[in-house]
Amino acid sequence: MPLFPSYPGLIGRGSPETCSNTQLSCHNTTVVQDLCCFNAPGGQLLQTQFWDTDPSTGPSNSWTVHGLWPDHCDGTFDSTCDTSREYTDISGILTSFGKTDLLSFMNTYWKDISGDDESFWEHEWAKHGTCVSTLDPTCYTDYQSKQEVPDFFQKAVDLFQSLPTYDWLSAAGITPSTTKTYSASDIQAALSAKHGGHQVTIGCSSGALDEVWYHYNVQGSVQTGTFVAADPDGTKSTCPDTGIKYLPKSGSSTGGGSTTTTSSSGGSQPTGGSGTPFSGNGFLEVTTGGSQKGCLISAGTWFTTGTCATFTATASGNGFTLKSSKGNCGISNNAFTCGSNVSSTVFTSSGGSLAAGGSTGFFADSVPSGSTQATVFTTSHDTSLTITWSSQ
Repeated sequence: MPLFPSYPGLIGRGSPETCSNTQLSCHNTTVVQDLCCFNAPGGQLLQTQFWDTDPSTGPSNSWTVHGLWPDHCDGTFDSTCDTSREYTDISGILTSFGKTDLLSFMNTYWKDISGDDESFWEHEWAKHGTCVSTLDPTCYTDYQSKQEVPDFFQKAVDLFQSLPTYDWLSAAGITPSTTKTYSASDIQAALSAKHGGHQVTIGCSSGALDEVWYHYNVQGSVQTGTFVAADPDGTKSTCPDTGIKYLPKSGSSTGGGSTTTTSSSGGSQPTGGSGTPFSGNGFLEVTTGGSQKGCLISAGTWFTTGTCATFTATASGNGFTLKSSKGNCGISNNAFTCGSNVSSTVFTSSGGSLAAGGSTGFFADSVPSGSTQATVFTTSHDTSLTITWSSQ
């Protein structure tokens, strides 16, 4: 059963864009009936971030997204509020609504520590997204099935992009180190100064900083309302007062036993694994111009600065198939791709390199940089690649 009741007049009442209620959540003195324009009972929204170092996830100079959580205004919260909307295939849903740029960003900055991003996104939606009252399907005019999903993930990412924790800490002289330690007050001062003077929640594990939560109250709906910085709705920080470690990201980003090297474009890729055989779990590393430059990510595209995806190689006939968290991998329209609707290609290996149709030649238009992803082709393009296997 959904947590939020359907009040008279809500169905077909127009989207949150038409909300005239500008009352700030967590500040009402009487019960608000229109929960399409007022977030309740989860009136305080938290944009939460991870700093994962063992294993590392995401770029070495950025925190990653944990989620967007609707807390009650007293430090408590609901979870998994509508089991009928525990959707799967978040990637497919986002793609169906044209949110390919959003999905690309999530593939880099919304990472699961075990390498299963899709399951992580499904968990965050089911546990927290279904508890946002203004995202209830009855709050949409001419509702399209699952359209609240891209609204949830887009808002979480938009907030994350406005909260560059790594940069704010660095500007205050708080940088990752294996030897330095910091005080909670210094960390708070650096972040609260950028959050309207409001305190944030900092989380530690074994004395090392690994989470930050930014708290907001909202005027209007989560989709289109105004997020107003707020103090935490309860005492939640788990860091000691002093001696806090802020460790650098290092090691395999997905937990395998590989070491890392840094490419000229700044990304970390696993190295040192075996190039053969293609069996079990591993990474697909890309070499061009005689040096390793990045790896393939879960959609099958080439990335030089993000987190390598874990692929599963399974013996099939005279070769093997590959699968990522997106689904089966295959050659479609002369391009390497992975997804829920992709037919598996039986690959082979030659001299330790991945081969498709008996050829180890792969190509791209150019070497990607920054957040750019490059399509990997089996037909000739400007940049020649080889793809090898690094066992996890």
